[in-house]
Parts: sequence; structure tokens; C-alpha cells
Amino acid sequence: MAQLYFYYSTMNAGKSTHLLQSAYNYTERGLNSLLYTAKIDDRFEQGKVSSRIGLSAEASLFSPETNVYDEVTQLHQHTPINCVLIDEAQFLTKQQVKQLTDIVDGLGIPVLAYGIRTDFLGETFSGSAALLAWADKLIELKTICHCGKKANFVIRRDENGHPVSVGEQVEVGGNERYEPLCRAHFKALVWQ
Repeated sequence: MAQLYFYYSTMNAGKSTHLLQSAYNYTERGLNSLLYTAKIDDRFEQGKVSSRIGLSAEASLFSPETNVYDEVTQLHQHTPINCVLIDEAQFLTKQQVKQLTDIVDGLGIPVLAYGIRTDFLGETFSGSAALLAWADKLIELKTICHCGKKANFVIRRDENGHPVSVGEQVEVGGNERYEPLCRAHFKALVWQ
């Protein structure tokens, strides 16, 4: 029975690595998986899901205009799709998350979505909020703060390394701009 899974965490918890391992498991068993990643995330080569440990795989791109359900339906008619894997799922629109539920419920294809739960201010991304509400299974992938506690939040740093508490919700970056923190350290830096 197909289900919609949401694997969520802060940065540096291995979301892309986990996604790539899942895709490999399908391929190893002779099954077809379809990978998607956000067009907006241009930190690595576009059209690829890449992990910091050096793994990567080709992926289709999604933007707010992408109708994921229509794309998957069309591809599935030509070659059976056994699983859809979405990287950077926080950038999905609410409508696209609904389309993921249609892929699961209408086409019987499992969907594994991976994303960050909250932004640098502790606010939920719209794609993550919809996934938290509608996913069949919620799985937290964990990483740690510099103090050793579980990191629940992420802060954004400016070009001088100082934490920022204003700005656009979406600003793509990696370890040079963002840092996962426990709630106590996040509060001390952002909710001052």
C-alpha cells in the first residue's frame, strides 16, 4: 500500500544521503524511482540530488509552476514508476503536496519527501507545513548542535558570520550561511 512519507530535519542530518540510499535500493531491485529536486537550489549541479558526502544522482527539477502529478502520470504511462523521491521538499507549494497525495492515492505510487521543517526564524515552510499535515508517515532525521544536544532549528548568518533575524524566508545556502542549533542556542541568538 503506497504512502506519503515526510522525512524532516534541520540541515546536516543526511536527508539527501538517505534519499539517495532509498533510490539505490529501488534500482538494486530492478525497480524505477523518479527523483525530484528544487530548481531554486543551485548550490550543486542543477538536475542532481547531491549529498555533502559525495553521492549524487540525476533528478528532475520542480518549481512552483510544476504539476508533479501530471509529470508523474505521463512518465508512469510509458515506464512504471515504483517510487517518487523529492529532495528539498520544503520548497513545494501546498498544491504540489496535494498532488503528491494524488500520486499516492490515485496512482498507488509511494512518495518519499525530504525537507527542512522550519526556516532561520523558526517558521514552518509552506511545503513542510502541508507535508506535516497530510503525510501518512512523519520521520525525523536527527543531527546535533555544537553543544551535543539535538538540533531542532537552524540559524542564518550574514557575510561576517553574525546571526540574522530578518530577511526573505528562502535564501539558498549551505554551511557557510546556516548552522543547526538546539532550541536553547537558537533562542539565545534569534529570540533575543
